[in-house]
Amino acid sequence: MRLLVRSCIIILLAGTEHAGKLRAQMPFYTDDSEVTAAKKVHTELFNEIDGLQSAQFPSLRQNTSNFKINAGLPHNLELDFDVPYITIYRASGAQGASGIGDADMGIKWKFHQGSPSSWLPSLAATFYVEFPTGNAKEQLGSGLTDYWLNFILQKPFTEKTRLNANVGLLLAGNTSTGDVGIRTTRGQVYTGGLSVLHDFSRRWTLGGEVYGGVADNNQLGRTQLQGMAGGQCNIRSGLTFTFGVIVGAYAASPRVGGQIGVAMDFPDVWRRTP
Repeated sequence: MRLLVRSCIIILLAGTEHAGKLRAQMPFYTDDSEVTAAKKVHTELFNEIDGLQSAQFPSLRQNTSNFKINAGLPHNLELDFDVPYITIYRASGAQGASGIGDADMGIKWKFHQGSPSSWLPSLAATFYVEFPTGNAKEQLGSGLTDYWLNFILQKPFTEKTRLNANVGLLLAGNTSTGDVGIRTTRGQVYTGGLSVLHDFSRRWTLGGEVYGGVADNNQLGRTQLQGMAGGQCNIRSGLTFTFGVIVGAYAASPRVGGQIGVAMDFPDVWRRTP
């Protein structure tokens, strides 16, 4: 089984341009290569409710509300910041918890734009630092400062269908958000994601992904593997509604979950839809 999980992570390296203007990240955890245009601000707000694995008992469910803001910079750069608010529901007799989780800051660089005439996909990279702003005693935060490097590939199959692939290395820290994620405190964590999206119309985009991670130690809950099916509905220029359903395996993933969210681009959302 250990070999199977590692093989899944390696397969996520195998492939990977969204011709459209919208960023295709939400609701999926697998990032795309696009960056927010210079002098624009992209915001994302989503709420995810997860039923936790039995290994997390007495924790039963977790609700995560996350706010993210991306600022476009010159030279295909993007500055990112996000902070979650986490509520953990526990079994009768065990105290639940709620509060701010660990805040992230990062930078994204799209260093190659793919073209139809080239086999080389669009390429980007992100580097994130997560600060221990959450209460570690209540399991709202990891108590660690995390350093995460992620590489992104994006490649179209057709004008309407595209593939995104991520592979990352958590240099220090862990991937946990509350009771979800790998909580190892020693060694590195290898992460990967693979998503396929299809534009059924100018308004609707649907797709699916597989996302996971594995730590290089033998600590309990060191493996994460989950899948999501979901999509986007473009309400108007600069305003998108997103939704997804999650199914996971292993202690570090939710057993089942759901996510809804909204993404807005400023100043596009204030302009009349063409």
